[in-house]
Amino acid sequence: MHTSVFEFGYLTSGQVAASELKATLISADAFNYLKEVSLSAAETETRKCLSLSKRYGHELIQVKNYVGVLFTPTGEHIEVLPKVGRKGDDDKQTQTSSRDSLLMMLQHLGMFRHLVTNQASISTKQMPLLEVFISQFLASVNLLVKRGLKSDYVRVEDNQSFLKGKLLVAKQFRHNLVNQHKFYVEFDDYQINRPANRLIKTAMVKLSKYTRLAVNQKLLRELDFAFTDVPLSKSVKQDINDLKLDRGMKDYHAPIDWAKLILEGFSPLSMQGNHNALSLLFPMESVFESFVASILREQLVEGAVLTTQARSKYLVNHNEQNQFQLKPDLLISLPNEKQVVLDTKWKLLDKDSSNGGLSQSDFYQMFAYGHKYLGGSGDMVLIYPACDTFKEPIETSFDFNAELKLWVVPMDLYPNTKNSKRLRLPAGFSSLYHFVKSDSDEV
Repeated sequence: MHTSVFEFGYLTSGQVAASELKATLISADAFNYLKEVSLSAAETETRKCLSLSKRYGHELIQVKNYVGVLFTPTGEHIEVLPKVGRKGDDDKQTQTSSRDSLLMMLQHLGMFRHLVTNQASISTKQMPLLEVFISQFLASVNLLVKRGLKSDYVRVEDNQSFLKGKLLVAKQFRHNLVNQHKFYVEFDDYQINRPANRLIKTAMVKLSKYTRLAVNQKLLRELDFAFTDVPLSKSVKQDINDLKLDRGMKDYHAPIDWAKLILEGFSPLSMQGNHNALSLLFPMESVFESFVASILREQLVEGAVLTTQARSKYLVNHNEQNQFQLKPDLLISLPNEKQVVLDTKWKLLDKDSSNGGLSQSDFYQMFAYGHKYLGGSGDMVLIYPACDTFKEPIETSFDFNAELKLWVVPMDLYPNTKNSKRLRLPAGFSSLYHFVKSDSDEV
């Protein structure tokens, strides 16, 4: 069973709360488990993505700005989707749009570079995020099996009935003092039992506990036959260290990268809890920042340099010690020392609301960036996700002074929007056009 909720949405186990407060209904057992985890002092990371609250007498759990999949010991998958989604005729359409947006952004992260987001089955079947990851891992393994698993020479020690390879004299005396017809030897054996195959087999076994999609379960059973002679990894860390992917093993790259993610954790945050119910969650601020950086980096003109999380400046100096490091998300530099500071904000703007939904604290932050990184003169950009209430850039700049200007622009998340650019710049903002290729379709 799987349930979908948007970030900053609420979960409940009560029918009344689900109806009156528009909270997402989950089972009582799942709710109690998440409540226990959210209150656990040991799970400080978990409290960043879950919080217990009470509204109109109803106990609720709010999911915060982390998206992905929450697992519970009851077998439920709670899918947390980004809050940005094109409004459809129903929730399913909006969920599909948000899921597609997240998959597209994850594709720009190095750890998810093998994601394929143009598969029709993902949209038509409204496949949950977890099943998307599993299906793509299995598809890469299936392709590998069709092209043939690779064997390798493996160093083996064994007590043989005949002399083969190198006789280990010390172990021969220890094991065969009585059975002198045996030979304790060391030799290289050509076999399928190698680190790469063990890691893939171990990842498949792990996923068999989580997948609920019939097509994935069926493919897992079919692929298991190809790995019958491959044992499980005794030490995942050691097998990863021992990996050798030579030129003849290009078909292994995708399944091995997926296997590493599965065995080491999909995301920076893994919630174990007392019941060992692994959860795979992504902080949306980091996902959005990485997506914007990836898009911009591909479009920079020759000589331009994009720095992420620049950290060379501090807000103040006290007793000859720098304090309060300033870290803008993005800094673009040209050889002539001209720079543009860019910061990403995972917030939904509404041009019709007070101050357009812009935050005073964000402007204070940009003011500090402008004076410390640009010397009080130049252009800065705040980048927000495009949404129904913020589709076009604000055409005029926000001026801190005559020389220091801040521009507010949207980044389009939808890859299938025809004839539109990802980053939409106002006509009056010419500085960034000097940094990006003139024929760029993305910026």
